[in-house]
Amino acid sequence: MTGPKTNERPGTRASLKGFHMSASKARVVLNLIRGEDVKSAAEILAGTTREAAGVIGKVLASAIANAVNNDGMNADELFVSAAYADEGITMKRFTPRARGRAGQILKRSCHITVIVSRLDEDRLELLRVARSAQAAASRSRRVATSRRRNEPVPVAQYEPSLDIEENEIVDPIIEVEALEAEEADESVNEEAVGEANEDETVSEDTTEETN
Repeated sequence: MTGPKTNERPGTRASLKGFHMSASKARVVLNLIRGEDVKSAAEILAGTTREAAGVIGKVLASAIANAVNNDGMNADELFVSAAYADEGITMKRFTPRARGRAGQILKRSCHITVIVSRLDEDRLELLRVARSAQAAASRSRRVATSRRRNEPVPVAQYEPSLDIEENEIVDPIIEVEALEAEEADESVNEEAVGEANEDETVSEDTTEETN
């Protein structure tokens, strides 16, 4: 047995006729929001990069406004009960091709319809619990962040030899070059001390021979 006809589905609807886009492209986005509550559906559409997401978001907002203003429903209790796209008119155009031929261009259009309905009591209770838990978690994160900002920052204790000025960037290549230069100076000093010791020994030997 088939389901209810398109124009007989219960709920508050909003539709867009003759939008210049193929129905298959619009259905890809409509499949993402079908069955979701209106808040989650709006968030999904806001994070979708497809071109149809912006247009479907406007149709969804129109359906929510119709439900609130015309049927007196609460926007927080609505969900997307149906969302579909039908084929519209197709404009046929032609472009010149090689050897005098013509290539056909099909400019398709579609009719987008979004229907919103009120959630049942069980699902509405689950949604309220989830939203309250999310609000409590968000509040706890904000409180923790505020407390961390208000806590005094402890002064770090450094050794005098390892003190680095604030915002000073230490280049490891420069440090390595400085260490190599220090080692080279030490080696030169050691060679100079060795030569001085040899000169002293030579002078002592010469003195002994003279005596």
